[in-house]
Amino acid sequence: MTTTPSAGAGTTAALHTPTQANPLNRPAQAVPVLGLHHFAWRCRDSEETRRFYEDLLGLPLVHVIKSDHVPSTGEYCPYVHIFFQMRDGSYIAFFDLGDDVKAEPSPNTPSWVNHIALRVESVAALLSAKARLEAAGVKVLGVTDHHIIESIYFFDPNGIRVELTTPTVPQSEMDAHALHARADLDEWTARKAARMAGQGAHV
Repeated sequence: MTTTPSAGAGTTAALHTPTQANPLNRPAQAVPVLGLHHFAWRCRDSEETRRFYEDLLGLPLVHVIKSDHVPSTGEYCPYVHIFFQMRDGSYIAFFDLGDDVKAEPSPNTPSWVNHIALRVESVAALLSAKARLEAAGVKVLGVTDHHIIESIYFFDPNGIRVELTTPTVPQSEMDAHALHARADLDEWTARKAARMAGQGAHV
């Protein structure tokens, strides 16, 4: 029988928590998503992954599921499913399929695109994490200033790009960005369509 950990309290990867009860443009009948419960990847080896996330990053291993069949599909595939808890109650999770194979990167996507961003409490905490990772032999990129956050980047043993980040502007500045977020996206969508149409004209 499969069990799952309790629901998380919030979204670890969020830049900021909105101050408004009903942020701009949220539909009245929106799906009532509260936050991240867990995000799961395939890992090569569960113990190798545990050493990285629990011993190095300090995320405790809190739940382990072992089964021979996939609950959602019924297919036979022996696995272990491991959960590491973050301070807001959400989880990072991994599947070890018992074959020492990790997920391959997407062949049509740059390595910097797909990643998970985890929030730390301050720039000082970010610098401390960078020093700890580098002392353990992990190659770290950054600190990178994104003007609203500062971040470092590194890869876990499974080739997953991890970002540690901390906000560097007040919530009021993020609220101001939200006022024109949809217009910014609409402008990008129009510019992308024009570019794609131009490329099609030269085929």
